[in-house]
Amino acid sequence: MTLLHDYQHGTAYCRDAMPPRDPYWQKSVGPYKSYAETGSAVVSLERPDTLPEADLWKVLRSRRSRRDFRDEVMPQQTLMLLLWAAQGITQPGHWAFRTAPSAGALYPVETYVCAARVEGLEPGIYHWELPDERLALVAAMGDVAAAAQAACLDQGMVGRAAVTFIWSAVWGRSARKYGDRALRYVYLDAGHLAENLHLAATGLGLGACMIGAFLDDEMNALAGVDGEEESVVYAACVGTPRG
Repeated sequence: MTLLHDYQHGTAYCRDAMPPRDPYWQKSVGPYKSYAETGSAVVSLERPDTLPEADLWKVLRSRRSRRDFRDEVMPQQTLMLLLWAAQGITQPGHWAFRTAPSAGALYPVETYVCAARVEGLEPGIYHWELPDERLALVAAMGDVAAAAQAACLDQGMVGRAAVTFIWSAVWGRSARKYGDRALRYVYLDAGHLAENLHLAATGLGLGACMIGAFLDDEMNALAGVDGEEESVVYAACVGTPRG
C-alpha cells in the first residue's frame, strides 16, 4: 500500500462511515488574502472596454502547450484578461462567484504573478487581490524570471515567458468544511482555473504551458508563503509564442 492509496482510502466517502473531521481545521480562515491591507503597493491594471471575442470550439481545437516564447512585453490589458479568466468575479456580493468553479464556493486558491515583462509593471512577484481585482506588490525582483525558472526545476520556458502564474492553496478555507478530503478538491479547483487561463491565452493568440514539476520549498519561498497553512500547488507560464 502506498501513500497515495492510504490517502485515497482514508478520505473516501462511504454510506456507513464518513472520514473523521480533524479539529485542527475548524479554525476560521478568511475568504480573501490581502497584501494591500498591510501597506503593499497596489497596481490597478488597465481594463479593456469590452471582452474580446473568440470561437470557443476553435480555441479548444487550437489549445496546445507552448514552450518557446518571443522576448515581448505583455500589455497590462492582456494580463488583466488572463487573471480575470482564471479567477475573475462574475457575480459580486456576499457570496461572490468566479469564472471557475470551486468546491463549496470556498475558493482556496490564491494567485501570484511573476511579472518579468509586463507593460508598466516593475519586475517582481505580485498577488492578485480579490474582490478588488487588482495587483499588490509582494516583492520587487529584477531577476524574477530566472528565480521562477530555478524553482521550476530549471525549465527554460519559464525563463523565457513574459509572466509565470503561481497558484497556492490556503488549506483551511476548504478543510474547515471537508477535512482532509479537501486536498482532492483543492487540486480540482486549481485545474479548473488553470484551464480557464490556458484557453484564454489561446484565444488571445498567446502560448501557455501548465507546470506541475517544481521544487516545493523554493516555489513557496518565491511566492512568500509558509508551505504549511498555504502551499504552492500549480503554476503556468505565458508569453507570445515563437513560430
